[in-house]
Amino acid sequence: MRLTARALLLLSTLASAPILTLPAPVLAQAAGQQVNRIVAVINGDIVTQADVDGRRRLFALNAGLNMTPQVLERLTPQVTRLLVDERLRVQEVQRRRIPVTDADIAGAVAELERRNGLPAGALVAQLRRAGVEPRVLYDQLRVQIGWARLVRQLLGPQAEPSEAAVAELIASQRARTGQPEFLVSEIFVPVDDPAEEPEVRTFVDEVVSQLRRGVPFPVAATQFSQAQTALQGGDLGWVGAEALDQEVAEVVRQMPPGAIANPIRVPGGFQIVALRQRREVGRDMATVLTLRQAFFPFTGQLDPNNPTQQQIQTVERARALSNSARSCEAVEAAARAGGSGRDPNPGEVRLEGVQPPALRQLIGGLQPGRASQPVIAPDGVAIIMVCTRETRNQAELTPDAARAQLLRDRAELLSRQVQRDLRRRAQIEMRS
Repeated sequence: MRLTARALLLLSTLASAPILTLPAPVLAQAAGQQVNRIVAVINGDIVTQADVDGRRRLFALNAGLNMTPQVLERLTPQVTRLLVDERLRVQEVQRRRIPVTDADIAGAVAELERRNGLPAGALVAQLRRAGVEPRVLYDQLRVQIGWARLVRQLLGPQAEPSEAAVAELIASQRARTGQPEFLVSEIFVPVDDPAEEPEVRTFVDEVVSQLRRGVPFPVAATQFSQAQTALQGGDLGWVGAEALDQEVAEVVRQMPPGAIANPIRVPGGFQIVALRQRREVGRDMATVLTLRQAFFPFTGQLDPNNPTQQQIQTVERARALSNSARSCEAVEAAARAGGSGRDPNPGEVRLEGVQPPALRQLIGGLQPGRASQPVIAPDGVAIIMVCTRETRNQAELTPDAARAQLLRDRAELLSRQVQRDLRRRAQIEMRS
């Protein structure tokens, strides 16, 4: 796992992946300005204009797009199509009586808050301030969770790859040692009806344009991708060219890290891919650390030349922890007692990937069990402790990773097949 300094220390307002980081509040349209008409009927269930407006506003807000009528109108065709497909998925989940409870939704929201370094309840509050009803997010999460469970249920015994299949994949990976592999993110947008292809092409071109202007890839993937990786922000992980569609592999081989490809026509639809990194199979030695961090916030922005009494006391509190802490458990306990709401455990950290270099040097010089000196930022002060340090070949395919890869590939193939079947059998009426 590669973390930036922001994700590691949580010293900025938000941390980790920008999955649901919202800009300044935007006022919703006044009630009554727009009639809540029906835009589609799917096997008797309806999609309303309010449904479309809520989802496109959610995407625009998360992506940091200006809430102009032109932007919203460009989003409308694909948002409408996405909601139609979601209705089909919900109907199938309900028909098979696959439960998705309010507790499941609450857990998903809590995970989003954790990944963004937000305290409990902050995400819903942000949505409401931005004029987006939380129900829009809840409905989206409910579909994603339910569909993932449905696909896993349909896989049956294939959901548990055999030891022989795992061993075969690992042997295949070792045979490819030295060949290139790629860390890829994807967005898949299906084309079920050839007549719809021009419309879908227009939309995916717009998505690529927005991504290149800075819209976070995980935001676009979570909102619009219909691949099984949507819940992970489109993350495909490390893959060889042979694991990709031929058309995608040809493009990825030529891409520099950090690039986003033009939409690629693949069987079943269009794929948008971003190449994050490349390496050689089996060759990626790294220093991997586990850490604990305690963050103590200031009540206002720090003026180094005129600190407040609260800021002085907060720094002294952190310095006392630095001098007294002798274990990661002590740092974690202090972090939770501090009540900042920020996760004291950032997970495994690859030292070589920590940015900026000054932070990498600080962490690299810490011995396990020794706390850092206070690290002061404009909004607070942090104490860091290294718990474990080991050198590991990050490119080695473990049995657990092999099982996950086999399951992901099988689930993706089945998901696309089931979605196509649902659309083919459905009675869908689009209303202008």
